[in-house]
Amino acid sequence: MVPVKPSEITSEEVYINRKQFMKLGALALGATILAGCTPGGETKTSVPTVAEATEQITQQNGQTDELGAPFTSFKNVTNYNNYYEFTTTKELVASLSKDFKTDPWSVEVGGLVNKPKTFGIEDILKKYPGEERIYRLRCVEGWSMVIPWLGFPLGKLLADVEPTSDAKFVRFKTLLDPEQMPGQNDAWFEWPYTEGLRLDEAMHDLTILSTGLYGKELLPQNGAPLRLVVPWKYGFKSIKAIVRIDLVREMPTSLWMAASPNEYGFYSNVNPTVDHQRWSQATERRIGELDRQKTLMFNGYEDEVAHLYDGMDLKVNF
Repeated sequence: MVPVKPSEITSEEVYINRKQFMKLGALALGATILAGCTPGGETKTSVPTVAEATEQITQQNGQTDELGAPFTSFKNVTNYNNYYEFTTTKELVASLSKDFKTDPWSVEVGGLVNKPKTFGIEDILKKYPGEERIYRLRCVEGWSMVIPWLGFPLGKLLADVEPTSDAKFVRFKTLLDPEQMPGQNDAWFEWPYTEGLRLDEAMHDLTILSTGLYGKELLPQNGAPLRLVVPWKYGFKSIKAIVRIDLVREMPTSLWMAASPNEYGFYSNVNPTVDHQRWSQATERRIGELDRQKTLMFNGYEDEVAHLYDGMDLKVNF
């Protein structure tokens, strides 16, 4: 199978073969019936859930990114999450966020634009059809994933609101709701979560607003209903649960910049030659694997994005 390029659109049928799924589903149903016939109703056969079946099919089809790296399992993508608005414990985010309300939801887009607008999430889904983008996600903590996202280029939405000539940066903010997001009661951080991109970074085709993954709608733990994905930057730049986007003249101060400016810079490009103050960034561990591997400059997207930083000292502008 030919590896999929990161900018290619991939239909769900490519990585979930319907015939295989039906066959696996039939096997699962048969196993369920047989299990009910055992003495005392004991289950003798492990019946895969839909998510597990999807994972098995994906693995059977040998899906990879354009570098040959296999997809991270749906289970790991949806159960190993950094989302401090809920908790600092990755494995608890899914359970703590399961009742998070994403409907109704609106996103206000304004600032230095000619056509400010408030979008309902249903308007976004209708106006900007989803594309499949297979991207690597590299966390600043030194772990990584390969995820088939569903989303659309942020640049399309920004073009529709018409940034003015004074707009140089894009500032994003997430929902502020401590009742739903108990982690926002932590006074250490300046809530709500705020992030930013330079305008040319935001307009780059690789930068997307994601509405789903693995061909399904985003779950709360992954940033539902709308999150940013910037694959050549560390994962914390990809802000979740977005409610406001502003075009601004000055560089925004992100949540992590405010919390620890010596460790987290504005650009936060994946760079194996620039260590975090407390650990090396030269290698990473792909979730689901034991061995570490070398981290690639710009997370492997150097050919597409290096020109954005021509003439810049990336050790100073980290």
